Amino acid sequence: MSKLELLLQGWDSSYEKEDWYPPLTDVLNGVTVEHALWKPAGEHVNSIWETVNHLVFYKERLLNRLTGEESKYPSGVTNDDTFAISSSTAEEWEHTLAKLKEVHLGLRDKLSAMNEEQLERKIPQTPIGNWIHSLILHDAYHTGQIVFLRKLQGSWPSRRSFE
Repeated sequence: MSKLELLLQGWDSSYEKEDWYPPLTDVLNGVTVEHALWKPAGEHVNSIWETVNHLVFYKERLLNRLTGEESKYPSGVTNDDTFAISSSTAEEWEHTLAKLKEVHLGLRDKLSAMNEEQLERKIPQTPIGNWIHSLILHDAYHTGQIVFLRKLQGSWPSRRSFE
């Protein structure tokens, strides 16, 4: 299996194909705006919605870097800024989920059109293949957080069959 094929397999598994952990589409399926905004009492924890915004930001940033449109982003945005929610309506939650799908599939289209050599192109100093691999791991990490939040809410089964 080539590096490109491995990256595509990981990319698909992180979003819509079951593997060792549930994909984001399954984890976010049925999440209401109330679930998306919910936070447990106590220490600082990001909500599901905040986490999805964070995922969208980094996927969209890479997609824009690949298309030469990175200038859309204001300078000085911190990692903490990427979790911000500007509105908390059900319509806006659906828009956020649609944006996640759009940027994830947009990156997949770009990735599937590449060859092994193009994966080594640096943006700005990191090869594209490394960016994709990092985003796959990033998705896995935050997917686990979302599952945990859903378990705390009681909106995710304590046991789940995936075979």
